[in-house]
Amino acid sequence: MKNLGQLMKQAQQMQAKMAELQERLAQTEINGIAGGGMVRVVLDGKGDMRKVTIDKNLLDPDEIEVLEDLIVAACADAKGKVEAYMQEEMAKVTGGLHLPPNFKMPF
Repeated sequence: MKNLGQLMKQAQQMQAKMAELQERLAQTEINGIAGGGMVRVVLDGKGDMRKVTIDKNLLDPDEIEVLEDLIVAACADAKGKVEAYMQEEMAKVTGGLHLPPNFKMPF
């Protein structure tokens, strides 16, 4: 029974660390760029978009497809960085314990 109490204590500590991580992720800004920096997208650490910046030289109605592609590319760049950041931060919280993607604590 002593081990069960220790396990519950560790689970509670991990839950507190996870809550702290969620707060840090919400405050973190990660940039994605495309077109040599002509399109920039800012996502928070949870992957929610906060800002899009477009160089005025890209605002040509005849070249709208290029702009659309660059926005998608900048979002993909930022999303990849967010996922890498989240994995790094999760490894810190879990002490290197590899949990499956989208793992939810049961409490």
